[in-house]
Amino acid sequence: MNALQTYRYLQPSTLHRGALALQTSGGPATNPRFFSGFLTTPQAAAAGLLAVAEVARTRYHQPVSPASLDPVVTGSRDRMRFESFSGCCGVYARLDVVPAGFDGDIVEHGTTNVDVNAPLREALARVGGLDPLHLSVGPDDLTVSTLDGPVVEKKVPLPGRWLRGFAEVHLIAAAMAPRAEIPAAEAVAFLRRLPAGNDRSVLWVVPAGRSLRLTSRPLPGAVCLAGAGRLTTLRALLRYAKTLRVYGPPAAAGSPPLPSVWQLDTGALRLSLTLSPEPYRGFSGEGGALTALATDDVADDAALVGALLSWDPTIDVHALAASAAIPADRVRSALTQLGTAGRVGFDVAEAAYFHRVLPYDAGRAERDNPRLVGARALVDAGAVTLDGEAATVRHGDEVYRVRRRPDGSYTCSCPWWARHRGQRGPCKHALATTMVGTSTVTAPVEVGA
Repeated sequence: MNALQTYRYLQPSTLHRGALALQTSGGPATNPRFFSGFLTTPQAAAAGLLAVAEVARTRYHQPVSPASLDPVVTGSRDRMRFESFSGCCGVYARLDVVPAGFDGDIVEHGTTNVDVNAPLREALARVGGLDPLHLSVGPDDLTVSTLDGPVVEKKVPLPGRWLRGFAEVHLIAAAMAPRAEIPAAEAVAFLRRLPAGNDRSVLWVVPAGRSLRLTSRPLPGAVCLAGAGRLTTLRALLRYAKTLRVYGPPAAAGSPPLPSVWQLDTGALRLSLTLSPEPYRGFSGEGGALTALATDDVADDAALVGALLSWDPTIDVHALAASAAIPADRVRSALTQLGTAGRVGFDVAEAAYFHRVLPYDAGRAERDNPRLVGARALVDAGAVTLDGEAATVRHGDEVYRVRRRPDGSYTCSCPWWARHRGQRGPCKHALATTMVGTSTVTAPVEVGA
């Protein structure tokens, strides 16, 4: 049974007479106050917040009753980022409110959950016209000092899959590059052509003039679109958007299904949906972060770099390298490891990391990963024997061979590797070999699988 995560809010979030008050739970303080000011594009902001909340309530694979997980918000100097994962963890949504999106100051830096309840969703859906919308993220100081009412608590299953998803998705996004950009009008036409409903097909998209063209096969420069119905959430913001940008890892003829990012930009807001490689696959099981979690080589660098993070909107790798007096490639490795604890994310629009600290125990991403737990058990049992470019791993009555190939990838004789061929990260036998600490038999991070 999952443990329960308790969100404690001083009162429910509300939208009343143009004042949107989002209540916070945990983070840099018990109920931190991040921001108070006006949104410059009220209708678009309401649609964007609804989109992030809707993803948190949706299971795209084998739909069931809506979940009730509250989005995470990070305040960092001149912007706010609202994040959520779908109930199946196969879609990661983020709304970035950039400086043009609000008129006010962020008074606190940090990360917390925000209450997005059913009455608030209904109120946001009714936002219209040109009336100003005032946003308060966190309780008002005066209200807190005089509050006599009961604390509002939500007890939900601890989102362990979210924690593992945060650990994975930054690695996946960091391997992507922009592949296409089309005007919003063309994006409307393109989205209308997509299969409707709970479609589970894996399609590919290639630029075609000012629009995008669908194809059933991967091509160089193509972007994978797995489960096209998962893009439905973008439609609510289309009327306010200027462009649709599409990002993906390198693809070639014969490529397996790959993740992708679909981002609408209004100028004041950016709404991004990151899709897993296949509709039934959640980011929590991709395994790209497992090697970073299993390796202690960069732990000291990660501790040093983590102490220097300062809630800048984006992380300047070279500035960090100068401050830490270490090379830039070591800073990038340290950021990779920090990301496995949810302490950094990756923004494809900026091609840069950003700082966040999850308001719950990010260590669960490591402790609750079955492959990592299994690998540690193998090491503790002395099951790994190194042999030059290979290793023998004994697992019960079975004996498996882990081999390093000339290109740096690995193979294993276990059923997991035979099934996935390295497309979902290392198996526990390769992870156990990595933990033993050799420099010749290593399970490299397999991003984008």
